[in-house]
Formats: sequence, C-alpha cells, structure tokens
Amino acid sequence: MLRFLTAGESHGPALVVVLEGVPAGLALVAEDVDRDLARRQRGYGRGGRMKIEKDAVRILAGVRHGETIGAPVALLVENKDFANWKDRMAAEPGDDSAGDAPGAVTRPRPGHADLAGALKYGHEDVRNVLERASARETTMRVAAGAVAKRILGEIGASITSRVVEIGGAAAAPAVLAGLSPEEAARRAEEDPCACPDPAASERMRAAIDAAKRAGDTLGGVVEVVARGLPPGLGSYVHWDRKLDGRLAQAVMSIHAVKGVEIGLGFAAARRPGSDVHDPIERREGAGRSPYVRPTNRAGGLEGGVTNGEDVVVRLAMKPISTLMKPLRSVDLKTHEVFEAAVERSDVCAVPACGVVAEAMVALVLADAALEKFGADSIAEIRRNHAAYMAGVAGR
Repeated sequence: MLRFLTAGESHGPALVVVLEGVPAGLALVAEDVDRDLARRQRGYGRGGRMKIEKDAVRILAGVRHGETIGAPVALLVENKDFANWKDRMAAEPGDDSAGDAPGAVTRPRPGHADLAGALKYGHEDVRNVLERASARETTMRVAAGAVAKRILGEIGASITSRVVEIGGAAAAPAVLAGLSPEEAARRAEEDPCACPDPAASERMRAAIDAAKRAGDTLGGVVEVVARGLPPGLGSYVHWDRKLDGRLAQAVMSIHAVKGVEIGLGFAAARRPGSDVHDPIERREGAGRSPYVRPTNRAGGLEGGVTNGEDVVVRLAMKPISTLMKPLRSVDLKTHEVFEAAVERSDVCAVPACGVVAEAMVALVLADAALEKFGADSIAEIRRNHAAYMAGVAGR
C-alpha cells in the first residue's frame, strides 16, 4: 500500500511528507522531485509568494546512494518566507499579555476553511486554521507524486496535465483533438496558462488580467491524462477498491476542487448509450492489449478497472477564496461586520492545480500498480509486469 502523510504550515519553517510503501531499488534523486516543484510554482496569475519561495527538496530518509531501500521516504521543503514570520509562527510559547497572539486573524474569509475550522477546533485565532488549510500544503503532495511517477515509469506509464478552461475561456475541442498526446503535453508545458491551444491561452490571460484589476479571482478546468497503463488495475469487486472512486476522492481532496469527471463525465448523462460506450476491437500487435477501442469515452476505466486506454480525469477548480476586494464577514472576537481578512494570494492558480492533480493521480495509480505487480522491489515489479503483459497479449 502506497500512502503518504504531510505536515507543516504555510508560513512555518518547513513542509514535510512521509511516503510509505515505496519499493526498494527505485532510482531517485532530488532533481526528480525538484522538476515538478518548479512546475507547481509557475503559471499566469500567481502571486508574490512564488517570487520568494524557490522550492527544493531535501531527501531525509528512505534513499541511499540514489536508490530507495524499501523504507519510508521522508522529504522536506523549507519555507524561505519563514524568516519574515518567526514571531507569528514560532512553536515556542510567547508573550500574549495583550490578549492577541502576534499575527492573529479573527475575520474569516468566505469560501475558505477559516470559519468551519475555527468552530471545529475551538480556535479564536483563525490563523491556526488558515496556515494548515493553505494550498501551500500541496507542495508536498507534488513531491510525493514525483516519486509515484517514478514508480509508474517502471511499467511504462506517464502522466501529463493541461488546462482546458479558465474563467470561461475554453480551449477549442477541435484543436485538442488534432494534437498528438506528445504535442499537447509539449505545448501545455511551454504555455504560461498550461493550455495547448494558443488562442485560448491568450483569452485566458486577458481574463486573468481583468480579474486582477477588479480585485477578483478565477478558477478553471484541468485535464489529467495517464498513458501506458495496463488493463486490470483497480477492482470491480468492492466499492472502495474501484479505481475511479479512488481517483475521484484523491482529486477532490485538492484545495478548491469542486468537481471531477472521468472520460465523458457529465456529458454522458445527456447522450444515448450508443454514443457513450466504446466499441471493442481486436488488433494483433496493438500494444498493451490486443483488445482496443477506437474511442475513449469511458476515460480508460470500466467497472472501476483500467481497460488499457488512456485514463482521463477532468477537475473543476473554483476561484481562490482570498479576494483583494473581500466579501463581508463577521469578526469572531467582536461579532461586528467587517470585510474579510486579506492574505497574500494568487489571482489564478489553475495551471499549478494541474501539477498537483498529476501528483494525486500518480499516487493513486502507483498504489494500484503496486497492488497488481508486487510492492517489495522494483526488480520484482518488472518481472511480474512483464509476465502479466505477456499473458494479456496472448489472449
């Protein structure tokens, strides 16, 4: 079982993740992780925090001489901005004679975890909530996801993402359909909005600029594609082992994500079955399986199990909660009506959300791959995968 646990606050000294279940013998160096950390920090519409932080991972445990040893992998990313927050985020007891902790926040932001978290844990200072509820936590999800991608690479699988909509500006389906997977991934990687449609990207940037001038924020839609997966990952036997359910839960756990689709998603509800289900054909030498589908409306999953086609997951990210022209809120201390607190924030973080979504999808799929092919060593996984695929090819 591949599982992870993150810890750390947005303005604390560091963020950490412990990833358990990584097989022995996986080649891993810090640069493998740093590439995705850098991608997470890019994107049109990001705020000032990304100019301060230059995220780089330290491998603390589980790796020796460039290879995993089968023990939990521990990773750390320092928060450079902590130097400016030492008094407000110190772990040691401080002087609270005035009745307010340094940097106390008592005006919760609509749309954030501020109020619900303060009520749940009994906090009077909302900073105790917002520091952990911050999307800064996703830094370590991306770090863990980079390791999961390395595991998937051992069975020939890869994961990419692309932004298909921001603030109502959407990529043209015809443009996306006309691109090879490799070209779409290359264009998305080079584009400031991570969109492979240049005309749509220009409209997205204009929408972000307009939102910034208005003191507002924008959300959007991201598509994650996993290629090279064998058929048979996941399970149809029990509800909690179905791979589409596991993917949906993982992606919905990302900050600000409010909707998930696989394949056609909600569009399938508006079409007849003849225009939803994918025909099955048999082709010798087709690749991962002799059974292929000319369409992929199912998004690579049938009955909670991969079918050998690309796994396609689409997610909707709401606009970020922190507004430069804040909505009304209530001060938790005085009960007076005020404008909500303003924390430093982004106008749009949809491209970054794509990188986080890649990580979460990778973690779920790597876990499913380890279930299928063994989890102790990379050598064992390679042998089991090769034997299984030989059996599939002979069907």
